[in-house]
Amino acid sequence: MNKINQLFANSADKKLLSLYFCAGSPTLEGTADVILTLQRRGIAMIEVGIPFSDPLADGPVIQSAATQALKNGMTLRTLFSQLQAIKDQVEIPLVLMGYLNPILHYGIEAFCQSCVEAGVSGAIIPDLPFDDYLNIVKPVADRYDLRIIMLITPETSDERIRFIDDHTDGFIYMVSSAAITGTQKSFDDAKQAYFRRINAMNLRNPRMIGFGISNAQTLKAAQDNAAGAIIGSKFVTLLNEAEGNADAALDRLFEALAK
Repeated sequence: MNKINQLFANSADKKLLSLYFCAGSPTLEGTADVILTLQRRGIAMIEVGIPFSDPLADGPVIQSAATQALKNGMTLRTLFSQLQAIKDQVEIPLVLMGYLNPILHYGIEAFCQSCVEAGVSGAIIPDLPFDDYLNIVKPVADRYDLRIIMLITPETSDERIRFIDDHTDGFIYMVSSAAITGTQKSFDDAKQAYFRRINAMNLRNPRMIGFGISNAQTLKAAQDNAAGAIIGSKFVTLLNEAEGNADAALDRLFEALAK
C-alpha cells in the first residue's frame, strides 16, 4: 500500500502534523538530516520542496529559501540522489512539492520513476492544470503507485471539489486561503465557514489543511477540521534561523505551537 494511504488508514482518530521545507536550504547537504530528524521527532508526513526560480504560490519566506537552495546548487537530480541514499531509513510518507516547469524538463515518466526509486509517495504540483493531470500525469503516476495531490481553496466550487475528490487518491490539500503561503495569527470567520462547508461535503479523501498555521489557535482549527495540519513557512523560518539544525528548529516550532 502507498505510504500516504497507509498513514491515513492507520490514523483515523489522530491529529496529524506534516511539515514542509525546501530541499537544499539553508544548506545543500542538509536535506537528509532534516528528513530523518523530523521522522525521529514524530512528524507524520514530510513535504520536500523542489526549489524553483518563480514560485508563484509561495510567500517571501519560501521564495527566499528556494533562492538560497538554487544558489547552493540544488537540482531535482541532486534531490533524488539525496533521497535515494536514505530511502531504507525513511518509514513515513515523503511528498515532493514543486512547480510544473522543472518536472517537465526532467520528464513526467522519469520523474515518477525517480520518485519510486527514492522512496517518494506523492507529489504536489500547484500549477498543474487539472485536465493535464487527468490526461497526461495521472496515467503515468498510477503506473508507479504515486499519488498526485491536488489543492482546493475557499474559492473552489463544490462541483470542482467533488470532481477532484472523485479523481484523486491519498489526500486533498485544503489551502486555508487563496493567498500566498505565510503565517497567520488566527483563522477568521470566513475561513471557519469554509472549513465547515468542506466538512459537510463528506468527501471520500482525507484532507490536510495548510497555509498560515503557526500557533496553537491555527493548529487546533486545522486539526479540528481535517485529518491534520501542514506547516511550511513557520518551520522554514525557524530552520533557517537555526542554520539547518532541525532539532533546534523543531524545539522552537513546538514551543510556538503551544502558545
